[in-house]
Amino acid sequence: MKHIFQQGTNSDAPVLVLFHGTGGTERDLLPLAGIISPQSSVLSVRGNVLENGMPRFFRRLSEGVFDEEDLVLRTAELNDFLNEAAQTYGFNRGNLVAVGYSNGANIAGSLLFHHKDALRGAILHHPMVPRRGIDLPALDGVPVFIGAGRNDPLCPPEETEELERLLTEAGAQVTVHWEVSGHQLSASEIDAASAWYQRTFA
Repeated sequence: MKHIFQQGTNSDAPVLVLFHGTGGTERDLLPLAGIISPQSSVLSVRGNVLENGMPRFFRRLSEGVFDEEDLVLRTAELNDFLNEAAQTYGFNRGNLVAVGYSNGANIAGSLLFHHKDALRGAILHHPMVPRRGIDLPALDGVPVFIGAGRNDPLCPPEETEELERLLTEAGAQVTVHWEVSGHQLSASEIDAASAWYQRTFA
């Protein structure tokens, strides 16, 4: 998978794994990593799927309707890539914190839904429920931050509340931060995610 790896100054700090939104690239969220944990190593990944020329992490059938078969396939592919990257770059595979926005938040959420111990924690900006009707792996104590918009046309509040419930029932420690805005990623939401990260991991 096309990616960028940047070595951090603190090898004990979590490695931030960045997942862009639809149409983004592996460079989009690098500024967020610098705000959230400047000392961390960073692995930023580009999605392997193209939709009308726009990179994504998995296919969708229509807006808000995921191609579940492709989602499962791409999630497994991504998990394998993270295993390989840990070997290549010499970081601790068990010390990854995902930072994802929109489609990138959905693939990070899918890692939590499908692969036990894939992530130590996650910051999910405007995610949807990746899949319904499946048993989640045990997520005992895994910290998850969800940034959501009360007026998000792509991800309504009920979607966020359902995701919070599913993750919590699997044992995750979920914090939801609400903005009054829509689907865009605001400075105040980034600040809230950064403050949460410092409380949780610093």
